Amino acid sequence: MKPILQLYRGYANEQELIVMGHVFKNLYDYDFQKKNFKNATSIINQFRIKTLANFDVYLKFGEQEIHTKTLDDGYFKFCIPLEKEFNFGWMSYEVSIRYKNETITSTGSFIRPHKGNLGIITDIDDTFLISHTHNIFKKIYILLFKNVNDRKVFKDVVPHYQALSSAGRNNKEEQNAFFYISSSEWNLYRFIVKFTKIHQLPRAVILLKDIKRGITDFFMSGRGNHNHKFDKIKHVLEFYPNLKYVLLGDDSQHDPFLYEQICKIFPVTVKAVYIRQTGSHQKEATKTILENLESLGISVCYFKDSSEAIMHSKSIGLIK
Repeated sequence: MKPILQLYRGYANEQELIVMGHVFKNLYDYDFQKKNFKNATSIINQFRIKTLANFDVYLKFGEQEIHTKTLDDGYFKFCIPLEKEFNFGWMSYEVSIRYKNETITSTGSFIRPHKGNLGIITDIDDTFLISHTHNIFKKIYILLFKNVNDRKVFKDVVPHYQALSSAGRNNKEEQNAFFYISSSEWNLYRFIVKFTKIHQLPRAVILLKDIKRGITDFFMSGRGNHNHKFDKIKHVLEFYPNLKYVLLGDDSQHDPFLYEQICKIFPVTVKAVYIRQTGSHQKEATKTILENLESLGISVCYFKDSSEAIMHSKSIGLIK
């Protein structure tokens, strides 16, 4: 069986390019049209994958071909110093692997944000994708038995994100950099890409949790330690120190606490924090955190409906 090469969206600044992916020994097809138990089988199969450790991977960039090997879980990451200036916006890169006498090549994309951009960092589950993470049984039921076409976004979240994408830009080609940073695992990457395309959400760099390789891991999907989200958000803000940031999350898990930590470390670069209320009442702990952020001069919005978030973004001049 030939190995399978999966690339993820990368990102670059003036000095460095970062691109990443996995090499799989097997990867089950995810049929986005399947219903009920067939969809459940497809989803569970995403957690039955097998990866290839220490496998040779080659990045072609410009005139260079750079060689590395996968980590123990089949993941690879190229961090490449850039020696010359290149364009802004989305661009392509090419990675290949070799199996017997065959070269398997795949093309991915990466973004270099325009100068003066906003950076928009958003959670996924219960921030724009209705997931019911506060109820683990309901979350698993929906993940198993609702295919990607049946899954829903919150009302008005798409116009809000589209407005943030174009905020302050001169034309439709210049879009602000979006990052979807979630506690979901890389196993669900293709699902997330498909879902965001269906709903016309902005194209984004997607940064997820380490891949899982067993059915039992499925039932813990998105749970456990969220420190990886803090580390990834902190990395993005350090990688692009000249951007101003908008953070979007929800109150169902740990977003308010993570965002408070980030804002304390980056009080100049974070412009606004948006937290979606997922229950029938606002949480006192979340309100306290947001009041604390306001005292740092950061604009905050604790909202039930995205229409409120849109009004707030307009009121602070973030969008028109």
